[in-house]
Formats: sequence, C-alpha cells, structure tokens
Amino acid sequence: MAPRLRHLRVPLIVSAVLLVVAVLLGWLVEGADGAAGAAAGVAVVTFSYLLSSVAVAWADSVLPKLVLTVGLATYVLKFSIFGVVMFAVAASGWAGLRTMAAAMICATVAWVTAQVWWTFKAKIPYVEIPSK
Repeated sequence: MAPRLRHLRVPLIVSAVLLVVAVLLGWLVEGADGAAGAAAGVAVVTFSYLLSSVAVAWADSVLPKLVLTVGLATYVLKFSIFGVVMFAVAASGWAGLRTMAAAMICATVAWVTAQVWWTFKAKIPYVEIPSK
C-alpha cells in the first residue's frame, strides 16, 4: 500500500507546521482553551484526511472497483462525525469552539492545497493516446 500513499508526506508536514502556528495563534486569541481548540481542529482534519487516504489506498489494493464506494462512504462518515463533534462541542459551551472551527477550516484548505501541489509536482507516468 505504500506506493499508493506517497502523497501523504507533504500534507502531513504542512499539517504539522499548521498545528504549531494554530496553537500559538489560538493561545494569543483565547488562551489555553483557544490553543486546545486549535490543536483539536487541526488534529481532527488531519486524522480524517489520513483515514480517507488509507481507506481509498486499501480499496485500490484489494479491488479497484471499490475505490469510489469506499471513498464516498468515508466522506459521508467523516463529515457526519465532524457534525456530531461540532454539535457536541457547541452544546458544551466550551470556549475553544471558535478556534477549533477556524483551525478546521484552515487545516482543510492547507491539506487540499498541499495535496494539489504534490500532485502537480509528482512524476506520475501516463500514456498518450495518439491523435487520429
């Protein structure tokens, strides 16, 4: 499965850098709750994208026809979990909610940007179809 997960290095590095920056900003804005919220937001998004990548890579290694089904199921599952977590945190009245939400947004943009950058830079073999 490792060759199917080559793209993970760059987004994981970007997420680690974002984690440090988000915690520092969260601390400055909301104190300890803000720092914890920022860390939780980045961690949840990073874990969810990592889980999706591993699930899709596994499906591709077992039966490539499963990739779409597993990818969509993972997508629905992780966003359902995001919703449940955010509603639970909102209901608790925790002061780190705003920084958690902001960190989740930033982590999503950072992960997707890093993965797109890696994809554009990667040497991915392809086949040219001759024009007729």
